[in-house]
Order: sequence, then C-alpha cells, then structure tokens
Amino acid sequence: MRTKIKALPESRPASASKDMQSNSSGLDGEQSQEPPQVFTSVTIDHPSRILETVQKLMQGAIYMKKTDTVDLTLTEFSQGYQRLGSENRRKTLFALATQFGVNRAHIRELMQHYLGLQTDDHAQQSDLDEEGCVSALYRTEKDLRHALKPLYITLFERLNAHPGGLKFLVDLRIDLNGAIQEENIPSLRSLDSDLKEKLATWLSPAVLELHRITWDDPASLLEKIVAYEAVHPISNLHDLKRRLGGGYRCFGYLHPAIPGEPLIFIEVALMRGLSQSIQEVLWDEPPIAESEATTALFYSISSTQRGLAGINLGKFLIKRVIELVRQEMPHVKMFATLSPIPGFMQWLLSKLASQSKLAQSSSKSSIDNGEALACTFRENLLLPEEAKAIIEATVETDKSIDPMEVLLKLLSSPRHEWTKSETLSKTVQPLLMRLCARYLLKEKKRGKALDPVTNFHVQNGATAERLNWMADLSEKGLCQSAGIMVNYLYRLDEIEENAQKYFNTGYIKASSYMEGYLKPPP
Repeated sequence: MRTKIKALPESRPASASKDMQSNSSGLDGEQSQEPPQVFTSVTIDHPSRILETVQKLMQGAIYMKKTDTVDLTLTEFSQGYQRLGSENRRKTLFALATQFGVNRAHIRELMQHYLGLQTDDHAQQSDLDEEGCVSALYRTEKDLRHALKPLYITLFERLNAHPGGLKFLVDLRIDLNGAIQEENIPSLRSLDSDLKEKLATWLSPAVLELHRITWDDPASLLEKIVAYEAVHPISNLHDLKRRLGGGYRCFGYLHPAIPGEPLIFIEVALMRGLSQSIQEVLWDEPPIAESEATTALFYSISSTQRGLAGINLGKFLIKRVIELVRQEMPHVKMFATLSPIPGFMQWLLSKLASQSKLAQSSSKSSIDNGEALACTFRENLLLPEEAKAIIEATVETDKSIDPMEVLLKLLSSPRHEWTKSETLSKTVQPLLMRLCARYLLKEKKRGKALDPVTNFHVQNGATAERLNWMADLSEKGLCQSAGIMVNYLYRLDEIEENAQKYFNTGYIKASSYMEGYLKPPP
C-alpha cells in the first residue's frame, strides 16, 4: 500500500478585533497572545460604557491564558453582565453567538487536507511511511475536532470552573431563550443548544446530591421550597410542615456549586391505593400510618431553574426516589402520580371556538369555496346524545343553536358556574372525560404528546392509568383542566419498554380503562 501525504496546512490564528466586529463565520481562530488590556468594573463611570466594557471582558475571558487573570476577568464579566439591561444583554449574547463561533474557513481548509490524504492499495510502501500517514490522519482529525469547537465553549467551561459560574450560566440561558423569542436566528439557537448540552453534562445524576428535605433543614432551603412549588402552592407553615412530616416525603436534587438551592424537587404522599383527588392527598384526612401504605404517590414535581428548561432532571429524580422508597419501605408496591393536565381546557376551548366559527360559515350561503372549505375542516366534537343533553340541560329555547357554541359559553364562564349545578356537572362529565382522554392519548405535536406533563411521564416509561373527575377544585385546577386529574403508573417491569416505544413511535401506553374512553359508542 502506498500513501501520499500532503503537507499539513498551518493554522493561522488571528487576534481579536478591537472593535469586536467580525464576519458571519466568527473569528478566524484562537489568539496566540494576550489580548489588549481590558477594563474592570472599577473603571466604569458611565452607563453608556458598561456594554462595551462587558464585551471586552467577555473577549478577555475567552482568550486569556494566565489563570489568576482569567479568574479576575470572569468575576468582572459576570458582575458587569448582571448590571446590563435586557436590551444590552441581548446584544452581548448576539455578539457571543456571532463573533465567537467557529472559523469556517479554517474548517474547510482542514477538510480539504483530510480528503487529500489518499491511499494507493496497488503500491508498496515501508512501514515507516504507513505510520507517518496514520499519524497525519489522527493529527488532522484532532485539528478538525478542535476547529469545530466554538470559541464560546471556552467561556462556558471557564465559568463552570469559576465560583458562582454554573449558576450564572443557568441564569444566562434564561436571557438567551428570551433573545431567541425576540430574534429566532440560527446563531442564537446554536449557542443555546451548545450551552444546554454543557449544562446537561455538568448536571448529570453522577454529580447531583439527592437530599431528603425535612422540617429540620435550614429556613433558607424551606423558603425556596415554598417559593418554587409550582403545582400545588403551599398556603402556610402548617401546610409546609404537613408535607414534610410523617406519611409524606420531599426529595430534591442539589449541586455542590449551587449550595442550598434544589434544582428540582418532588413531593410524595404515602397512600393506600391510588388517590382520586388532591383534596384527599393534602387536606381531607390525616396521613395514614406509614406501615400501612401500599402506594407512593408523586403529587408534585417542580423545577426551580428556568434556565434548565429541556434538561430532564426529573426522569432521574423519579427513578432515584423509587429506589429509595423501595429500600426504606418494601411493603410499598405501587408507584404512581396524581398529575395535573395543564393544557386541556386551552386546547378544548380553542377547538370549540374554531368549530363554532366553521359551523356558522357552513350555515351561510356562499358564492365561493368558503362553504366547501368549512365542511372540510368541520369536526363534531360531541356525540349526538351529548349534543342533545347539552341543549336540554341549558334550557335553550332556540333548538337550532350549535351545541358546541353552547358548551363553549358554558365552559368559558369566569366563575365556573357549571360546577355549582348538579345537572350541568353530570351533563358535561362524560363528554369532558372522553375529550380529555383524547387530548392526553391522541393529540400530538411533532409525534409526541401535546400535553407537557403527559410527555414528561410517558417518556419516563409511565402508563396513563386513570382519569379522576373533580380531582382539583382549586381555581387553577378548574381553569386548566375542568378539575380533572390523571394517574400515571410506574410499573417497574414495563418502564424501559414503554419509554422506548414512545421514543420510537410516539405510542402512549394506557390502561384499558383509559382506552375505553376512546372507543365509539355501541
């Protein structure tokens, strides 16, 4: 075998531009020397100079080599960035994304060189020549990997190793997501993707501490539990003490670089069987003796950091908690949730509104294709007997009125009057339960469950087990899901198979009880 080796092109790093300007491909390479002297916060006298100073500090934090100088610059940069207003923060993130990416010209040069390393299988060559060729291939591959690493990754890595830097990066991602909402451009999306990937690595379960939160924990930690509880707000100290006492558990993931602040926490109630309402979990009855419990019910899981959106820490938390509870209480055999359905009413009211408009359009004469178009998208959400019952229950004098319009008006009532009428409540119960099952199991977005809580649990391997009528009578529960809640069941021998099926095909494992709502009437 004969190999032709071409001379490896030299990398030509360019120094950073003083005015922070660059073309769309980013800077041309790493700087081989210390950048110009940067400002520190001490020199900032006028607000108009803060943005310029912060961007110079950001540049210095990327290029500097001396550790002590880098540490000082990182401190000054993070402090300066926090002083910026929202608009200047967006400008800083835009500069980071566009000026400190990869050097595409150098990447193309390395790729051409790599493709130019040709072999001739019909010729002979010495072992020495072959070793030289292999070395050239490995060296070029290493250079390519280095060239494909955006410069801003250096800033992320240095901040992660810097005191307070990890929390700063988590908060910075909140600003980054806001910037993307303002201007959804590829460079910002790439910056977010790379930062998210780094955060997921740095916050892996291997480095997180699972901590059982009790009444004896510091007040500062307990205050954060109260502040961050996102599903069922904690009303007072008595409520908090109950949730942390006998018959209950609360676990959180903590990271040593963010002390005293759980990144995510989960609340568990020890029950006999599946609970059907949040009232009985938190308020109706005193907790049972733990020795009598058969079910660990996860009734709330809250993420405390918006900057960690899209990083599934909850998956690992649930599995760890299941392991702990099984070890502590072998008599607990069932692991389930009592979960909210946050998107159901928004989806249903939107559907009813659009269908009512289509019904009005199709009932009017039209000289164009409007009627045909309306018929094409027309969908009767109600079964015939449900439509009839709605009209009769509301005592509508005009029998020609669209039942979906009547239902829309009924469910849109700001004070939820329908819940105060036994007749109306019984009338809407079967149709709401049926449509809720459809929403959970059949409504998809990009092949995955439309409801975010459903997506979370089924991607973790849970089974959609049961719907519960009037399970959350709070204002929030009625607004979000007409008071309906759902049990997801974690059958330990099915978790991996369910999760894999959902990942591959979008299939949601559901009990026969849940599937029954979707069957057509006899």
